[in-house]
Amino acid sequence: MYKVGITGGIGSGKTTACKVFEVLGIPVFYADTVAKEIMCEDVLLVAGIKSAFGNESYFEDGKLNNKHIAGIVFNNEEALAKLNALVHPAVFRAFDAWEETIPSNTPYTLKEAALLFESGSYKMCDTTILVTAPYEIKLKRVMQRDGVSAEQVKARMDKQLSDEEKSKMANHFIANDEQQSIIGQVLALHQGFLKAAVALKSTNV
Repeated sequence: MYKVGITGGIGSGKTTACKVFEVLGIPVFYADTVAKEIMCEDVLLVAGIKSAFGNESYFEDGKLNNKHIAGIVFNNEEALAKLNALVHPAVFRAFDAWEETIPSNTPYTLKEAALLFESGSYKMCDTTILVTAPYEIKLKRVMQRDGVSAEQVKARMDKQLSDEEKSKMANHFIANDEQQSIIGQVLALHQGFLKAAVALKSTNV
């Protein structure tokens, strides 16, 4: 099945774009949401996190102690890399299992991930989309959405690759700048992906 990866920096609006694809009937795998779920449900992953970051990484009810984990990895690149090395393979496995549930007549699937390029999962996709937005718009969106200060948002943004860096690896782009139509851009990409999916199937016959 043809696989499309979609990503974007915090506040870019990649989830909004994904919702339009879903309206068109395209299944979307939300990697970040799944990651949060399996960090509490995947037995091997839970054991790995406890081993690396301590039993206090989880509350007694089995829920992840986000504050504890964040306190360790936020300003520690080595610790963050260790966490990602545990989580990313588990998400890859979850994606493979998810794809097996998708009907065979589905033209293509979408994998939404904030760290699509950083995790290397873009290599498992046939093509990729980068959702972009001006810095000030992204800043404003996240401040309003999460009720946090500009400084807090900027600190989170600084932890991600810039749009300029991501654009070097992306194949397609959606500008979510509140000027151009998201729907129109998605429709155009959708038509292209349908053709690419048909071409892929014909080569696999």
